[in-house]
Amino acid sequence: MARTVAILGGTGPEGCGLANRLARAGEHVLIGSRDAQRAQDVAKQLRDQIGGTAEIGGTDNASAAAQCELALLTVPFSGLAALLKPLKTVWKPGTVVIDTTVPLAASVGGAPTRMLGVWQGSAAEAAQELLPQGVSIAAAFHNLGAALLVGDAPVECDVLVCSDDDEAKQLAIELAEKIPGVRALNGGKLENARIVESVTALLIGLNIRYKVHSAGVRFTGLPS
Repeated sequence: MARTVAILGGTGPEGCGLANRLARAGEHVLIGSRDAQRAQDVAKQLRDQIGGTAEIGGTDNASAAAQCELALLTVPFSGLAALLKPLKTVWKPGTVVIDTTVPLAASVGGAPTRMLGVWQGSAAEAAQELLPQGVSIAAAFHNLGAALLVGDAPVECDVLVCSDDDEAKQLAIELAEKIPGVRALNGGKLENARIVESVTALLIGLNIRYKVHSAGVRFTGLPS
C-alpha cells in the first residue's frame, strides 16, 4: 500500500509547489488546510495541471495528519504553534514530520530579509516541542523556494536535511531527491536547522537585489 504524504498548511505557494513535485514523483499527496474545501479545490487544480495518474487529495489539517505516515509543515512561522497544538493526539506513532518553516519577520509584518528570534533556537526545534513522543522530526526544504517548485523543470539547488533521528533524516533525503535536479545533503543535528533557516533570508535578499525569483544554494567539493 502506498504511503500518504500530508502537506499541512499546503494551500500556500510552498505547499502547492511541494505537492506538485511530490505527486509528479509518484507520491500519494494529501493537502491539509484550516479550510477543507480550499484544500480540495487546490488539490483539483493540481490534478488538472499534472494530469495522468496524479494522486492528490485535500482535507482539513487534522484529518490529513491522522491519515499520513509522513507530513510536511509549510505554514508561516507565526502559524506553527496554532497548527501543531491541536494535533498532539492525532498523529500515528512512527509518523515522520518534516519542518520547512522559516521564522522570517515577514510572518509578523516585518521585512522578509530579517529573521525572528526563536527561544528554542530554530523553527524546527520549536516544532519538535509541540510533537508527541513517537513522532520524529527532520528539517528540510527551507532554501527551495516556491518559484523553483512550479512545473517539472529540473531544480538547481541543494537541500540540507537536519535531524537527530537517522531514519527521519534518511527519509527526508530520499524525498527531496525525488525532485529532479535536487541534491539532498546531511546537514547534521536538528539544532543546525537554525543556520539553514537563516540562509532563506539571505536568498530572499539576493532575489530582491538581482530581480530574480529562483536563487538557490549549491555546495562544492563534496563527493558525488
